[in-house]
Amino acid sequence: MTRADLKRWQPQLYKAFSHLVQSGRMGHAYLFAGASGQLEMALFLAQSQYCETPEAGLPCETCRPCRLIAQGEFSDVRLLAPTNQIIKTDLVREILQEFAQSGFETDHQVLIIQEADKLHLNGANSLLKFIEEPQSNIRVFLLTDREDSILPTIRSRCQVFHFPKNRAVMIEDLEKEGLLKTQAQLLSDLCPTVEDAVALGKSTHFQDLLKVCEQWTMQVLEGQAKAYLTVAKMAYLVQDKSEQGQVFDLLTLLLAKELPAKSAQEALVALLKAKTMWQANVSFQNALEFMIVS
Repeated sequence: MTRADLKRWQPQLYKAFSHLVQSGRMGHAYLFAGASGQLEMALFLAQSQYCETPEAGLPCETCRPCRLIAQGEFSDVRLLAPTNQIIKTDLVREILQEFAQSGFETDHQVLIIQEADKLHLNGANSLLKFIEEPQSNIRVFLLTDREDSILPTIRSRCQVFHFPKNRAVMIEDLEKEGLLKTQAQLLSDLCPTVEDAVALGKSTHFQDLLKVCEQWTMQVLEGQAKAYLTVAKMAYLVQDKSEQGQVFDLLTLLLAKELPAKSAQEALVALLKAKTMWQANVSFQNALEFMIVS
C-alpha cells in the first residue's frame, strides 16, 4: 500500500498524521487498532523520521531510507511479529536492550509490533516499563485488531487511534479484481484485507462452503429439519478451527441480511450461543446441531 493508497483507505487519519509530522509533534508511543492500514501508517510515519528528501515535510518514498523501510530492511526500524501465535519475551527484551543503545544509522529508532495482542505477558510488561520511561529519540507503534486484548496499562500510556475498515473502497477494489458486486459486498464484511477477500473469492473450496452455508441459512429461517443434516456437510468442509470461526462469521452475515425478520433475530441469538459453546471447546458440529434441536 503506497501513500496514495493509505490516503484513499484512511483519509482522515492520513490528514491528521500528516499534520503531526509537518508540525513536528509526533508522540513516542501509539496503539493503532482496527481493520486496515495500521502497518502502512506506521511505516509511513517511520519514513518521515528518516527521509532524506522530504516533500512538504512528508516522506518522499523514493530515497534510500524510505525504500529500505518499506521493504522492512532499515536497521533503525525494527518490525516484530508473532511466531507460532506468540511474541516471545526473550525477543522483546533483546530488542529493547538494543534500543537502549544509539541507532546504527541515526540517533533515533522506531519499533513496530504487529499483532501486539499476541505479546507474552512478561514481554508486555517489559514493553510497559520501556514505554513508561520514554526517550525522545525512540518511537513505538503497537498494531492490533484486538484492542481489548492489550494490557490496560499499556493502552493507557499510548495514544490510541482506530483504523476502521473502509468498506466502500474495499468493495470498489474487489470489483476491479473481477468479483461480482454481491460477492464483493459479502467478502468486504468477512475479510480484513482485499488480498484475503480476493483469495477467498477465487477459492472453489470457499464457493462450495458458501453454497452450503446459504442452504443452511434458508433452512434455519424456514424451520426445516434438514438444517440438522446440513450441519454435517458444513462440518465436513471445515476441519480447521480458524475456518470454523470464519464460518460462524459467515453465517452471522447471512442471517443479518434477513433482518428485521423475527426468525432471523431468533436465529442470530441461537447462533451466538452455539458460537459460545464452540469457543468453550464443544465441537463445531455438536454446537450447531444443538442450536437446531434446542
